[in-house]
Amino acid sequence: MPNSFAREAIQSSKVALGLAIRADRRRTISTGVFQVVGAVAAIGTVVIGKVLLERILDDGATSPQQLLWPLLGLALVTAITGSIAVIRNQQERLLGERVSQLVWNEVLDVVTNVDLMTYEQPGFITEYANVERGGMTRPLPMTKSVFGLMGAGLGVVAMLFALVSIAPVLAPILFLGAIPAVIVSRLASRSEFAFAQRLTPDFLRREYLRRVLTHREYAAEVRSFGAAPNLRSRHTMLDGVVADGLKTQVAGRTRLALVQIAGSALSLVAVLLVIVYMLDRNFLSLPQAGAAAIAVRILGSQLSSVYGSFSTLTESAPFVAELNKFLRNRPKVNALGEPEVLHRRLTLSNVGFQYPGRETAALAGIDLFIDRGEVVALVGENGSGKTTLANIVAGLYEADSGEILWDDEPLARERVRASVTMVFQDFAQFSFSVSDNIDIAGRAITNPGRVHLAAQGAQLAETIASLPSGFDTMLGRDLDDGLDLSGGQWQRMALARALLKNSSLIVLDEPSAALDPRAENELFHDVRRVLDGRAALLISHRYSNVKHADRIYVLDGGRVVECGSHYELMSRGGKYADLFTLQSAAYSIESADE
Repeated sequence: MPNSFAREAIQSSKVALGLAIRADRRRTISTGVFQVVGAVAAIGTVVIGKVLLERILDDGATSPQQLLWPLLGLALVTAITGSIAVIRNQQERLLGERVSQLVWNEVLDVVTNVDLMTYEQPGFITEYANVERGGMTRPLPMTKSVFGLMGAGLGVVAMLFALVSIAPVLAPILFLGAIPAVIVSRLASRSEFAFAQRLTPDFLRREYLRRVLTHREYAAEVRSFGAAPNLRSRHTMLDGVVADGLKTQVAGRTRLALVQIAGSALSLVAVLLVIVYMLDRNFLSLPQAGAAAIAVRILGSQLSSVYGSFSTLTESAPFVAELNKFLRNRPKVNALGEPEVLHRRLTLSNVGFQYPGRETAALAGIDLFIDRGEVVALVGENGSGKTTLANIVAGLYEADSGEILWDDEPLARERVRASVTMVFQDFAQFSFSVSDNIDIAGRAITNPGRVHLAAQGAQLAETIASLPSGFDTMLGRDLDDGLDLSGGQWQRMALARALLKNSSLIVLDEPSAALDPRAENELFHDVRRVLDGRAALLISHRYSNVKHADRIYVLDGGRVVECGSHYELMSRGGKYADLFTLQSAAYSIESADE
């Protein structure tokens, strides 16, 4: 177990130092140099102090002029020590920002490029939360602790040499006082990591409740249902859980700290008593005793620095190890491939898919094809597998079985994702400018006219023209200067975003969910003009919106149970005809009631 702990501490120290050097090599090195210079200055204090004591106690034989240089040397060393501390703190402040930026960028590399299926699993979110809460802030303190150990360790070695040259018996006594500190640091490290792991689920729940209570997206329903008192009560309960856990943790850490302080204090008192005893028995001269006392005092300070650095290092080691695992055990870049043009057909053959942890398959034996320029529809009741299949077609999920062919050739999922665009049912509303909302990937930075064409294709031109700054107008309510749009206008913004990508195939998942009936009717009757020759996979819960599709696939229980045109399916009198008739009847009743 100790060997495992030592390996983890050494490996984590290497990781932390590596991050610091990559973030800012010059400041990392200067931080280490400042630590060494500080240790050397401490040695100078002992040497100069011993010289001063010898000259002061030299029975009046020393003139004031002979004390001038030692005093100036002592002042210089003190000034250097103080100045180095100030400069080092400012350099570490800059280094901290650089390290934080590097760590964030590496974490973002993982989070933004990890497979969507992995990202959606609860285990990944918890792992990320652990890293964000504990690991991301630890590399810099750990780097500083390594340098602190170097500097303070050098000072300890120098002071020990000084003590050994004066009174060898003093060194072992001080080392005995270090034993509790090492044990306490190890216990504190285990305790702090276990505490963070144990309370992470409660932290996540509390943060989510804070979001629900404070964010705009939930505000209307919280007020409409009068949910605030209940949610506040649950938040208060979690506050209590966190506070109780922290109280227990602080009490345990305080007890460990008191044990460490007691061990250090006892060893220091023992050393000073030995010095007094040796002075009384004439084993030491007064200058030697004075120098030994100064050395012990400085050594005590250096040992405290060693204990503190060692404690930080051991406490940070498991967090940095977890950060390193998170960064290294994920694909670094799941990059988009080069987009392909669909010349003939996209084919899904015998495709199956099962969500992790589920007992039954979400999709099984799916056969589907989409020809160039076709509009193909997916319909089915809730839970039939429509969105799952759409995610596979869009390259966001990888099928567990079967094959996907692009123009009769297998195509890597990264290239499928680059070649297909998906308009999501729960599309994003970014607090960016109109241009940046449409061109979220920065594809048209050198050709802004493409953004204007995409907006026109999505029938947004008039809306944008009416905004205060046109395409430069900031949208969203997350920032103070943002304007909000209607649900239908936001939905057209999402469609413009898809048109800008200019893929051969667009997946439209409930593209009219936020549109009013007139706008919805216009969209579906004009869908081919909007697509401008692109193929489309259309998902809609309103059967009247898909009857003009070239082909309709009916899903039930993750399987295709029917396929054909609207008129073919209606003539068969199967599931599609039943659902279409049922929905049409419901609309007819509503119209009659009105």
